[in-house]
Amino acid sequence: MIDPDTINEGGKIAIVGVPCDEHSSFAKGAAEGPALIRAALFSDASNLWSENGTDLGAGSTLVDVGDLVSAAGTDSFAGIKESIGVLLDRGLKPIALGGDHSIVYPIIQAFAGKHRDLTILDFDAHPDLYDEFQGSRRSHACPFARIMEEGLAHRVVQAGIRTMNGHQRRQAERFGVEVIEMKDWRDALPEMRSPLYISFDMDALDPAFAPGVAHREPGGLSVRQALGAIQALEAEVVGADIVEFNPRFDALNVTGVVCAKLLKEIAAKMV
Repeated sequence: MIDPDTINEGGKIAIVGVPCDEHSSFAKGAAEGPALIRAALFSDASNLWSENGTDLGAGSTLVDVGDLVSAAGTDSFAGIKESIGVLLDRGLKPIALGGDHSIVYPIIQAFAGKHRDLTILDFDAHPDLYDEFQGSRRSHACPFARIMEEGLAHRVVQAGIRTMNGHQRRQAERFGVEVIEMKDWRDALPEMRSPLYISFDMDALDPAFAPGVAHREPGGLSVRQALGAIQALEAEVVGADIVEFNPRFDALNVTGVVCAKLLKEIAAKMV
């Protein structure tokens, strides 16, 4: 849980680590992602300027509030929801560093209490629309089913999808999720309306650019395509997450550097 008294006044964007991979299938390790994304972001190998000329290192533009750590025996989702709510109450725009994609569900629960008619833009290889996966309704394969069941978002657009099966196609139709499959990608997104939340699953990218994910799916977006799509957005971006970076699959930390690059461009769009 975040202590409100530890948050610097005057900040605009809050970086918050959510080292949670308890709902991952196939392989753990995404919980180790936040520390390495921070290391790449603040490394002397680069700087905190975005491509549009925004100096994210100026003043208190970025406020790092640390990692969320759930006490033993507590509900991690409840803690995530409450902590994101604290940041929103302070007028900050959170960028959550995962962790697996299950964390987007409690994050959006917090956002739904602050932002009406929220649009979610999800970059992903997988729709994450299973009703349940391997016996769990909290799996990282299920968050958008939970979000849509509860009416937490007005609209969900998913870009880069390339693993749709019959069940998830039916789920997308049921919930009215707009799916842009990678085979249909034309370097342009439909118009996005404010307020907009970006959820970036690192497996949206082709594994040639981001090998550090547990569920590699060839044929994905290039880094340049993803950055171009983000930079072209005209809606107000009120929050974001970067999830599913798994350092155990990323021998040279290539993916950690890509995460940091995406963070800078998303943050610049927020500013």
